[in-house]
Amino acid sequence: MIELLKIVLLGIVEGITEWLPISSTGHMILVDEFLKLDATDAFKEVFFVVIQLGAILAVVVLYFDKLNPFEKKPLVPTKKGAKKTAGQKTQLVVNKETIQLWGKVLIASLPAAIIGLPLDDWLDEKLYNYPTVALMLILYGVLFIVVENYFEGKKSKINRLEKLGLREILIIGAFQVLALIPGTSRSGATILGGILAGASRKVSAEFTFFLAIPVMLGASLLKLVKYGAAFSVTELSYLIVGMVTAFFVSILAIKFLLGYIKKHSFKAFGYYRIALGLLVFTYFFLTR
Repeated sequence: MIELLKIVLLGIVEGITEWLPISSTGHMILVDEFLKLDATDAFKEVFFVVIQLGAILAVVVLYFDKLNPFEKKPLVPTKKGAKKTAGQKTQLVVNKETIQLWGKVLIASLPAAIIGLPLDDWLDEKLYNYPTVALMLILYGVLFIVVENYFEGKKSKINRLEKLGLREILIIGAFQVLALIPGTSRSGATILGGILAGASRKVSAEFTFFLAIPVMLGASLLKLVKYGAAFSVTELSYLIVGMVTAFFVSILAIKFLLGYIKKHSFKAFGYYRIALGLLVFTYFFLTR
């Protein structure tokens, strides 16, 4: 029961930090340092990635209408203002705007996939450590403050997802590559990229949510393949509880972020990152 409570807490941390630009990896490392989950290092490495599947599902549920490329339309067009009848026949058609959106998401995902897949083991071995995480927390915290100060009072050029062009998509995709370094925050890096490319905070955040689907799904599948299917009943229960918790918390976190950025900038997250980075540095320096 104690271990399951730890899993629930980790699921809460994942659900909040995956979507807020404050680094889920940094928080997971710090929380696990205190919780000391009773599991092997190999399983924890898989767990911290695969738990993201719950967070992905939250995006799919919240944005299903926008992400679903198929829609039902009446076989015989109704007159303007006329109500649909109960027995009216419909046909399934493809929504071109949704297909274009998925195309943009896949294009923006390519840089991270091309660079990240061959370097996955090296990144885990060389960069998955507290000095790297702490440094990235501070560095991108400073960048958020600098970028927000620079764009303060300026109008965004892109205020709709449909207006994102190839240039903006590639810039966001390039910034996602930077998130391969632990502590950077995938959402933080891509949101920064979107803002620098001229997109509004809302457009940058929403595109970041959609971009997470193929990237996090791919990362999870890669970890599962490497680990194999040798999960014990206990480990499988940990994964399920963690993902379910992350799913429900992610829904709240996404709604909070979208509401927050309507009236506020990302500077508060920048200051938080700097404070957390200094805390991580201090804690591990004193305990190592």
